[in-house]
Amino acid sequence: MTTIHADHPYNQLTPDVVIDALWAIGLRPDGRLQSLNSFENRVYQVHLDEPVQGHDQVVVKFYRPARWSEPQLREEHAFALDLVEAEVPVVPPLSIGGDTLHTHAGFQLSVCPRRGGRRPELDDFEVLEWIGRFLARIHTVGAARPFVHRPALQAATFAREPRDWLLQHDAIAPEVQTAWKQALEEALQCIERHAVLRPDADDAGLATLRLHGDCHPGNVLWTPEGALGAGPHFVDLDDARTGPAVQDLWMLLSGDRRQQTQQLSALLDGYEQFRPFDRRELVLIEPLRTLRLIHYSAWIARRWDDPAFPINFPWFGSRDYWQGQVDMLVEQIEAMQEPPLNV
Repeated sequence: MTTIHADHPYNQLTPDVVIDALWAIGLRPDGRLQSLNSFENRVYQVHLDEPVQGHDQVVVKFYRPARWSEPQLREEHAFALDLVEAEVPVVPPLSIGGDTLHTHAGFQLSVCPRRGGRRPELDDFEVLEWIGRFLARIHTVGAARPFVHRPALQAATFAREPRDWLLQHDAIAPEVQTAWKQALEEALQCIERHAVLRPDADDAGLATLRLHGDCHPGNVLWTPEGALGAGPHFVDLDDARTGPAVQDLWMLLSGDRRQQTQQLSALLDGYEQFRPFDRRELVLIEPLRTLRLIHYSAWIARRWDDPAFPINFPWFGSRDYWQGQVDMLVEQIEAMQEPPLNV
């Protein structure tokens, strides 16, 4: 894929701009700045000369311009604060000067405490059960009231619109475009059999609620015994949206069918200690996995003018990449036609 040499907004986000933004909202950075791993936003760990609310290290997030509106960002923050009030271990934005969302130099930003931790050991069933308990608590809070501004997880926004964008922008290698379109249409037929993933359904038959939305292992920090208490802490609600509860479970599964069944059993052992789980949602695991696969390609393509993307995804856009996408779609079509995991 050809690199677009555009003056991307993030090119203007220099260390001086980051430091100035913190001074502007009343923080006192000491000059030490560490860029953290994030493609969607720009995230920095900052040391402070004067602690804020007891924290001498904070993480500042500069949101990708034009991705979320201000009301959508405020809904994310409100959800995080709801979870904190319910004593669910998430990392919330700090209220600084009476607000959690700030603007500087054309960017929207937030500041949260720095939290250490490691990826959870998902081959340990006790760890999975522990995570399941906290996911149930997240969903109990999520079900208390709906999002108004944040979108729902549906085929229209995660597959049809990305498909149209990719085709309109000639992002798909011409040699495999026909095969990709055919595989995607067949996959969409499987996905849209499930009313909960269609916006036109009058009665989806399954409940939806406010979700973490991107609950992969990298967004769960495991902390040892200490001031925070041992166990999981959930970070990065940037993809919070409305959807079925199983969306926050399936990304924690890996391996073959037998392994995934065992992992899911452990998660639900913990989950159902706090909240019922509708087993009818298990049929959505492969459709949701397929939606993420389709959305991922468009996610990279849309951000190709961001200097970080050509550097970190040099393989994207090649014939081999798109042939791989066709092969994975075919595999997912077969997976969606199999019986769901039986726990």
